[in-house]
Amino acid sequence: MNKVTVIGSINLDTNLRVKRMVKPGETIHAQEHYSAAGGKGANQAVAAARSGCHVNFIGAVGNDAPGREMLALLKQDKINLAGIAVVDQESTGQAFITVDDEGQNAITIYAGANFAFGRQAIASKQALIAGSDFVIAQFETPVEATLAAFEIAHQAGVKTILNPAPAMSQIPADLLQLTDLIVPNETEAATITNVEVVDEASAREAAHKLHDLGVAAVIITIGSHGAFYDYQEQSGLVAAYQVKAVDTTAAGDTFIGAMSSMLKPDFSNFKAAINFANRASSLTVQRYGAQPAIPYLKEIEQVK
Repeated sequence: MNKVTVIGSINLDTNLRVKRMVKPGETIHAQEHYSAAGGKGANQAVAAARSGCHVNFIGAVGNDAPGREMLALLKQDKINLAGIAVVDQESTGQAFITVDDEGQNAITIYAGANFAFGRQAIASKQALIAGSDFVIAQFETPVEATLAAFEIAHQAGVKTILNPAPAMSQIPADLLQLTDLIVPNETEAATITNVEVVDEASAREAAHKLHDLGVAAVIITIGSHGAFYDYQEQSGLVAAYQVKAVDTTAAGDTFIGAMSSMLKPDFSNFKAAINFANRASSLTVQRYGAQPAIPYLKEIEQVK
């Protein structure tokens, strides 16, 4: 069982289902409204835990009803909450998600407490980080906190995984040099490398540019095409499972969390770990919501 520490966001998601995306200045009716637990960090932690990992979480929520609800849900998945601060001066993060009939989404985020911690909070959790197999982070929390966590991980010989989302065109060079594995989707990869990723050839080109920035291992998820990986002598496209998607929210988060449960710290089983992650994501996209859609290990093992 891998030990994973996630530094990341915790959000209350407000979801709207619509026939199509709204145009500027237009008003449309929603078909359904519901709330669910979310946040890229929390989603990845839940996916890892449900796939069999021991998971620690470092982040923050507000001292409010949504924060208490999010913590209770994370606790149900047996995630170690010792690294989560409850802050009085900020409200719990929120995301407002619109999903159309094609399963595509548009998301607006209010960070709130997700930006209420930094290097000092990370330093106080050094033991959690140093005792992990992997440390995972995204960009819905302060970059300086991620950098501090990756410094601790690097010193302890712990492998780091960066999900560069939401996309940033200028990622700090010192953070990339401390990143062992970067996992962007095709849009994020294009933002970083200026290479439009549409197939295996363009993914390989983008991966080489990411290597040039100092990252040893690359996985680029390409939606329904699957995921391209490139590390030393290992590379290739692992095909996605073809299913009818109803909501792509948390598909990428499921991929990263599930992958971290299977990936060996020496990266020797990339293809098998990616295939497992693709199986998990294929279940998530067939369900609505973020964390409610993330599958458990028994479900993933049944995907053929």
